[in-house]
Amino acid sequence: MAEQRGGGRPIAQSQRPTGGDKAQMGKRQFFRRRKVCKFCVDRIDLIDYKDTKLLNQFVSERGKIVPRRISGVCTPCQRRLSEAIKQARNIALLPFASGSDR
Repeated sequence: MAEQRGGGRPIAQSQRPTGGDKAQMGKRQFFRRRKVCKFCVDRIDLIDYKDTKLLNQFVSERGKIVPRRISGVCTPCQRRLSEAIKQARNIALLPFASGSDR
């Protein structure tokens, strides 16, 4: 007989819990290292718009600003970083976009 959910609908065979742990079932779980803010670790208080070598690390190949969840930069530093990148773009130290759009 089919099991029932709270709404009264029967649960399909594929939706029933298997009772096995993912690690025991052959799926390998990996440990992801927590990203730390480069500016906080190195105690960089001023993010200078003239430091293009530093700013280029946080700009993608296409010229976009890399998001926090990928770069690991904290929120206040990401705000200062994006302002510095925008200033550098306005005075042509960094490109607005690079590569072709095709």
